[in-house]
Parts: sequence; C-alpha cells; structure tokens
Amino acid sequence: MDDNGIDTERKPRRKARELSATQRALGLLTRREHSRTELTRKLASRGMDAGEVETAVANLARDGWQDDARFAESLMRARASSGHGPIRIRAELATHGLDREAITAALDTFHGDWAEIASDLVRRRYGPVAAFDLNQRRKAADFLLRRGFDAAAIRAATRADADAD
Repeated sequence: MDDNGIDTERKPRRKARELSATQRALGLLTRREHSRTELTRKLASRGMDAGEVETAVANLARDGWQDDARFAESLMRARASSGHGPIRIRAELATHGLDREAITAALDTFHGDWAEIASDLVRRRYGPVAAFDLNQRRKAADFLLRRGFDAAAIRAATRADADAD
C-alpha cells in the first residue's frame, strides 16, 4: 500500500494458455482467407511443431475451414476490384504457394472485362484519353503495365477512340 491507503501491489499475471496449432490456424482463418502454404508457413514461424502444423492444416482443409480455391478466388476478386490486372494477380497467387491449375481456375471465375478496368483506371488517373499526347499515352501504358495488365488491355485503354465508346 502507498501513503494514501491504495493497494499498489501488482497481482501476478495469469500465464497465457498455450494454443494448439488448430486453434492458432482458426484464429488466422477467422481474420481472412489463407492458402494452405501460407497458413503452414505462419504457424511454423510461430514455433509450432511441423508435424502438428501439417496435421492441423490438413484437418482444417478437410473440414472446409481452409480451401485454396476459395482463397484464390477471394484474392483475385479483391485485387481485380482494386485495379490490378491478371498478370499481377497470377504472380501474387503464385507467391502464396498455389499451383498453376488453382491459379487458372481462379482467374477463370472472373467475369469482368480487363480492358474496361484498365480504361477506367487511365480515365480516373489521367483524364480523357482523347486529349493524350504520345508522352501521356506512354505514361499511362507504363502505369497499366506495372498494375499487371496485358498488351491487349493496355492498347484498348490508351487508344484515342477509347473515349468514343
């Protein structure tokens, strides 16, 4: 106690309960979707036993809590809606440990128009395409290339008659 009669002694902290690999994985999955590889990597980096991690992730995948196809579609939709093209999305999905078939299947679920997304990005960032000089077209094309759009979408988005549509 201090001079004012207030109890200032700290109570000992309760020791944190050790979470299992399944509990930690579920905690990660409730925040957002994860690929199987990403989930395994995160759990292993937290010092979990590799065998326990593999078993937990396999069980969660079997029970439908973790699904690489669902993860890929979710990431693809999020990136497409934020203005990224199919090349960049494909590369990002590959960094999450997804195989070529899963990536292709996710990109096949996209029902939008990549050229239209690219055109919209150019209009919002640089204004009407009809007023572009050669330098502005090149700048817009470089921007779209960095965002992961292919040559056909870039040509469609930066051509002068794109605003006439």
